[in-house]
Amino acid sequence: MDAQSRGRADEIDPADQWVLNPQTGDYELRLPQSGGDSYRTPSAPGPRGSGRRGTAREGDGERRSAVRDGAGERRSGGRNGEGRGPVPEQRGRRANGTRGQEGPDSAGRRKRRQPKARRKKALLWTGGVMAFVLVGLSVGGYALYQHFNGNLNTVDVGDAGNKDVITANAPLNILIIGTDKRTGKGNEGYGDKGSTGHADTNILFHVSKDRTNATALSIPRDLITNIPDCKTRQPDGSDKVIPGTRNIRFNVSLGQEGRDPGCTMETVKEITGLKVDHFMMVDFNAVKELTTAVGGVKVCLAHPVKDSKSHLDLPQGESKIQGEDALAFVRTRHSFGNQSDLDRIKVQQQFIGSMIRQMKSDDTLTSPTKLYGLADAATKALTVDKGIGSIKKLTSLAKELGKIDTKNITFVTAPVIDNPAEKVHATVVLNTAKSDPLFQMMRDDTSLTEVKKQKKAAKSKQDALLKGTKAAAADVRVDVLNGGDRAGAAQETVTWLQNEQGVLKSTNKANAPEKISKTTLEYAPNQADQARALAAMMGLPGSALKKGTTDAEGLQAMVLTLGADFKGAGVPVTGPAKVPDDIPLANAGKAECAK
Repeated sequence: MDAQSRGRADEIDPADQWVLNPQTGDYELRLPQSGGDSYRTPSAPGPRGSGRRGTAREGDGERRSAVRDGAGERRSGGRNGEGRGPVPEQRGRRANGTRGQEGPDSAGRRKRRQPKARRKKALLWTGGVMAFVLVGLSVGGYALYQHFNGNLNTVDVGDAGNKDVITANAPLNILIIGTDKRTGKGNEGYGDKGSTGHADTNILFHVSKDRTNATALSIPRDLITNIPDCKTRQPDGSDKVIPGTRNIRFNVSLGQEGRDPGCTMETVKEITGLKVDHFMMVDFNAVKELTTAVGGVKVCLAHPVKDSKSHLDLPQGESKIQGEDALAFVRTRHSFGNQSDLDRIKVQQQFIGSMIRQMKSDDTLTSPTKLYGLADAATKALTVDKGIGSIKKLTSLAKELGKIDTKNITFVTAPVIDNPAEKVHATVVLNTAKSDPLFQMMRDDTSLTEVKKQKKAAKSKQDALLKGTKAAAADVRVDVLNGGDRAGAAQETVTWLQNEQGVLKSTNKANAPEKISKTTLEYAPNQADQARALAAMMGLPGSALKKGTTDAEGLQAMVLTLGADFKGAGVPVTGPAKVPDDIPLANAGKAECAK
């Protein structure tokens, strides 16, 4: 019993049009021919020459044969040994391939609706959740399974990234880099001539631990910052350390002095305090190819634009753009706001939000042709770190990202001010009064979007922490270690606890074995009253408390390890509850008009 015979053609689940070829391990697209129930493999772009992006991966030619041009032969499950062979038990199809005939267990298979539900969910998970890559990667639904590994470029960033796709039960940070490198047909007039590719557009995509929300932090290319020493992997496999540079534009963290994306990742960590897990890098061509693959992206203008520099020419109101127009839109700055790069960032955020909505729309998800074209265009445009450097790994990543509701993706730009060291303001510096609490919220994995589930969980955890008796200060016993960068923090805290809080059984244990980003308090189950008391004194969040499994014995003390978030004795460690009111936010689920 095939997909077509279950009901009318318009009831076919798009997932049914993809079947597993056991000989290649591929999912292959099979579309119904007009006037019958036979299936064919649609024409698809053939494998590109091996000269592009290096040598093709082992076995790549065999995999790609599944999508050759003209592979339109009919495939019957009953012709073992002919063509590509049978597709075993695909959605109720008999392994021996006899169509329309029911075996003794066919009734049982007909009743099993759960696999359909699972595959439908997988389609929603993977369909277009990565539009925010600007320009970057769409994970294109089932088309991902069409072995596009040969399209991908990878860079070994070593310890700068995460060697695993994700770390279980932890937030996820992905750095999206749009370079100004002039690659691709028709891009000779964009960017800097001869550029090796600087970090022109930069978005740190922070995905929450519970995958309910994400924050997309734009980092201005003209931000003056310190670029730390970074280790780069050379073609011969050796490592070379590129010396750091102080007080320099962020965009030269890539391409200058031989710096690779790992150096940009380390620079982002230097700025925000957030460890970056992975990077995705694209050039100008990505915008053109991806917007064309999805049939255009809707944008809105508060006023008509005719820009002589970018050649953008659009009317007031809504337009649908792709290709050259799309690239012109995200590169235009002289027609928006005060004509600065900061205003261009706002326009780019609006564009990316629209692209996310388009990629998650039924129009894209239910079109196998669009999904294939999208995945093909995306992987051709993409350079990633080795931790996610295969289609299998990208699929795993996509499933994590696909859990996020579009309305819970918030765009924000790192708060900056004009560089006071310049008479003519061409660069910016962080506005630390606003950027510090924003970065702290991200380090604490606090959503910039109101997520009811997360808010309720946080409140419950805090209530549980405060509920119950608190030990008297004289009964609190704690060892204090310094795991942050503040010199003398452990002694400073012990002095404050003893002299101002009455915690006389506190001891300075010097430096922790390693640096940590967040302060923690480890305690035994029978020390819960002491933990509540110390947490209240220090303003510790519930996430800082780490309860052990066995009771403390004798004079065993709790262990307080001060992290990079420790700002001084008596200063609450708890991060801000919400982002400062005057920091502009944009939501991926809401359409806005560029001004």
